[in-house]
Amino acid sequence: MPLTMAPRGKEVTLIGINGGRGVRMRLHSLGLIPGVKLRVLNNNGAGPLMVAVMNSRVALGWGMAYKIMVEE
Repeated sequence: MPLTMAPRGKEVTLIGINGGRGVRMRLHSLGLIPGVKLRVLNNNGAGPLMVAVMNSRVALGWGMAYKIMVEE
């Protein structure tokens, strides 16, 4: 499922990125690589989607977050 569908407070695993090389490289530089655990901090539909990944917080726009595929 896309990251945008994960509810707030849920921990999910990143399984893939549906995007071009530029999107994949940008997300990789933020620590978002397949297999990493993410905790959704904010997903209320207003403003950026916030996730915690490896002791960091990352704000993602909805378009980019929709390209990130995760599983519970």
